[in-house]
Amino acid sequence: MCQNMVEFLLYRLSSWSYFMTATAHALIGASLALKITNPIIGIPAAILSHFVADLVPHWDTGTNHRKKSVLIWRIQAALDVILGFLLVFLLFRNKVDPAYLYSMVIASQLPDWLKTPSDMFGIKIPPFSWLEDISHKIQSRMQLPWGLVTQIVVVGVILVLVLRSIGVDKTLVTSSILN
Repeated sequence: MCQNMVEFLLYRLSSWSYFMTATAHALIGASLALKITNPIIGIPAAILSHFVADLVPHWDTGTNHRKKSVLIWRIQAALDVILGFLLVFLLFRNKVDPAYLYSMVIASQLPDWLKTPSDMFGIKIPPFSWLEDISHKIQSRMQLPWGLVTQIVVVGVILVLVLRSIGVDKTLVTSSILN
């Protein structure tokens, strides 16, 4: 029974997102906002971080997304984006100007946003289709559970390093989430 439940949960998780999750990109973008306060440097760095993050072996259901309806895929993608924005709010709300913070989050997700017309709506015209092609070429995919583990580890390490470098200890992070 327990083994079947674990398999079911892993299957449900595997259908969550197509590429490195928007949540992971959002947290990376927010971390960059803490470290790079100049938007002229920060926003391009956040966009570049997207491609670098996609090179890391991570959880990806590129083959499995065809087994679910487009509506379910769109809903899951929207929930992923919402989760990323919520976590960014909980962790970073008092540490960075909100306008800059969310500009960096959106910039870190921008390549996926720009290829959405091609991916999810079948609009196969440049530049949407170019970004989809580039994205498919640089992805380093890994199946569950290890692909999810790599995302959590990579993003976790980035968050710990960034938060420690600005003098935020785990007590402060915990209290900012609870408040």
